[in-house]
Amino acid sequence: MTKFTSPIPLISLKGISRSFKNGDSEIKALNDVSLDIYEGEFVAIMGQSGSGKSTLMNLIGCLDRPTSGTYYVRGYDVADLDQDTLASLRRDTFGFIFQRYNLLATSTAVENIEVPATYAGLDAQHRRERAQILLSSLGLDDRGSHRPNQLSGGQQQRVAIARALVSEPTILMLDEPAGGLGSQDIEWMNQLIKNLSADMSVLLV
Repeated sequence: MTKFTSPIPLISLKGISRSFKNGDSEIKALNDVSLDIYEGEFVAIMGQSGSGKSTLMNLIGCLDRPTSGTYYVRGYDVADLDQDTLASLRRDTFGFIFQRYNLLATSTAVENIEVPATYAGLDAQHRRERAQILLSSLGLDDRGSHRPNQLSGGQQQRVAIARALVSEPTILMLDEPAGGLGSQDIEWMNQLIKNLSADMSVLLV
């Protein structure tokens, strides 16, 4: 079956730059970056440490704004959106998987997964059901009541993946997702990314 995609890029960066003040000096993390990503594409951004990969990920995920240039998501100029609209766009479009997991230490695996669905307004029963289904699909159906310090690094990463998927995002963004994992977990992660890229756009940094 042929998969048809929109001729309009899902995300489009035009001449994006991002600078940071450091005392009297200015550090340019990104300089004149242009990039189009279409629905269903798998994109990997590679570069040495300090080259601006995470800065670019934060801009694409609407966690930061560029110093100059134009950024479009689904054809909308992000600069024209107010904070509430931008938050809704970020919530409904992006799922984030961070290298350090960023799980809430005092919350259980299920509660961590539910967080994005709570902001999306999903009722408690459906949030819990969706979290349990995702945990089961990732091989953690018996770990729902465990807190992060009771889970291995690989298990914490799977909880973070489930949290990113709970709101069914259009774009899945991964920031060095295999960092700190063992070889078996890395192999599992690579296969999962391959599987997910068949159903959504994936941006790997």
